[in-house]
Amino acid sequence: MRIIAGEWRKRPLRAPDGDTTRPTADRTRETLFSMLMSRLGSFEDLYVADLFAGSGALGLEALSRGARSCLFVEQESAALRILRANIAAFRAQPRADVRATSVMALGPARGDLPDLILLDPPYHTNAGSVALDKLNRLGWIAPSCWIALETAADEDVNVKSLEVEAERRVGKARITLLRKA
Repeated sequence: MRIIAGEWRKRPLRAPDGDTTRPTADRTRETLFSMLMSRLGSFEDLYVADLFAGSGALGLEALSRGARSCLFVEQESAALRILRANIAAFRAQPRADVRATSVMALGPARGDLPDLILLDPPYHTNAGSVALDKLNRLGWIAPSCWIALETAADEDVNVKSLEVEAERRVGKARITLLRKA
């Protein structure tokens, strides 16, 4: 696993051992960020939230491409150790806010809202859709926010008050981009 583009291009990322965490494959991440670039134009000065962060690959990719800061949310202890090690390896601590908790435990939004929310929950759990529904009710999703959800290719995505803007299948994964209705 490596960073695809930007300041840290080609630098390796660590991933947790075992099968508890499934890092987004380089090819899937490359497709996702290509889809986002065509819509956002740039990641410069964006506030990003990487939910179900795992190794932090998605959030670190956004930071490498110029995002201002990233909120990383992860609850699994082995993944948290690797996430913090990856952030330290890139010296990204000043731009990273790591929360060792479940996405479902996040409370109401306070302060700045994310410009981009990246979610890579465990496959076949519907956790991404459930989390997005809750985050929307708690005020985390601004009208201008882009949301990227990775699921298994055969999973359906349906979130109240969010519209699917684009979908793409990449191997065993499906990338869905969403916006507020």
